[in-house]
Amino acid sequence: LEQAGVDFNNLTDIIVTHFHPDHASGIPFLLMDMWLMGRQKPLNIYGLHYTLDRVEGLMGFYNWSEWPDFFPVVFFRLPLKEMTPVLDCPEFSIHASPVQHMIPNIGLRVDFLQSHKTMAYSCDTEPCDEVVRLGEGVDVLIHEATGESPGHSSAAQAGMIASRSEVSRLFLIHYPTGRFAKGDPVAEASKTYQGDIQLAKDFMVLEF
Repeated sequence: LEQAGVDFNNLTDIIVTHFHPDHASGIPFLLMDMWLMGRQKPLNIYGLHYTLDRVEGLMGFYNWSEWPDFFPVVFFRLPLKEMTPVLDCPEFSIHASPVQHMIPNIGLRVDFLQSHKTMAYSCDTEPCDEVVRLGEGVDVLIHEATGESPGHSSAAQAGMIASRSEVSRLFLIHYPTGRFAKGDPVAEASKTYQGDIQLAKDFMVLEF
């Protein structure tokens, strides 16, 4: 967040998609830094019951309830059903839908109310109809491309979902890099989707 120029003390809401280490392990460190900076205003955290029960357990491991003057943390548990409202504000609204992963997980759809643009995020998932419906007709679909395996998708499968959802642009994320890299994800996705395809990069900014 600091490298991206975001003051984390200005954060008001956090959505935790699922309880895997690469998506949830940083939460205790973030909350600790907020506390050390003297935060007083509440922080809202949204997620499935399965997810937030474990986030609370993780924080409990550090006895966070005993830290003096810890700011309020409010947990909002979401039902496991499609297009569940998560956040609604003048600039945008966010809905969540379950996706197919190894543990309960959600993808997200953001509707930008002033520009009338739309974006969907698959999160970690294997191809499923829920993601197709979540991303139906969006301007941007952000879809994982880990590789074809249980609970994950290949770049070609991400392209297939983009085609079925009839999205305008596809951004691939969560793809293998470094010594794990294999092939060209964009070329692979282009076999199943004929629209604009890009690899998402750290600190990339999308304008809506």
